[in-house]
Amino acid sequence: METKNTELVIIGGSAGSLQVILDMTRKLNKEIGFPILLVMHRKAHSVSILPTLLQQFSSMEVIEAEDKTEIQKNKIYIVPADYHVLFEDKKIISLDSSEKVNYSRPSIDVTFKSAAEIYGESLVGILLSGANADGVEGLEYIKKNNGRVWIQDPETAEVSYMPKHAVAAGIHDLIIMSDELAAHINQLQTI
Repeated sequence: METKNTELVIIGGSAGSLQVILDMTRKLNKEIGFPILLVMHRKAHSVSILPTLLQQFSSMEVIEAEDKTEIQKNKIYIVPADYHVLFEDKKIISLDSSEKVNYSRPSIDVTFKSAAEIYGESLVGILLSGANADGVEGLEYIKKNNGRVWIQDPETAEVSYMPKHAVAAGIHDLIIMSDELAAHINQLQTI
């Protein structure tokens, strides 16, 4: 039974994570009580169809974040391609175009670290399938700030590199099967 109040869930993913996210959006409760932020590695200058795609499967509103977006409960936010996301406070996020981290912009590490400083123990960071080292440092930072760390079971990941390295770091609170992600997030629901 979860005893910590959840104010934000951030999900980081790269290669192989889209199917897991699509499955999750179908199964999420609409009135979850907190926002969800998706940090996915994508091509820098492509037209983003991801919000439209996810919205087709989700009962929650799906929004591509912009600079100074005010995040709200019961909505899914997607970090736009080619920007890092930083948290100004528990409501406002900023877009940043500084150097790539782990060859990535957006960087999962950058977003995880920024959120951990603001949300502390009320943050849940989740790392999914991917092919580079992005996310592990950020998860360690979340853990250091008393947040919760969930990692997709590398055996269920299409590309196991990212979750395998995160599991090896030994910082996880939960290893989740890809088809159980929504159920675990729904259990965090605040009343």
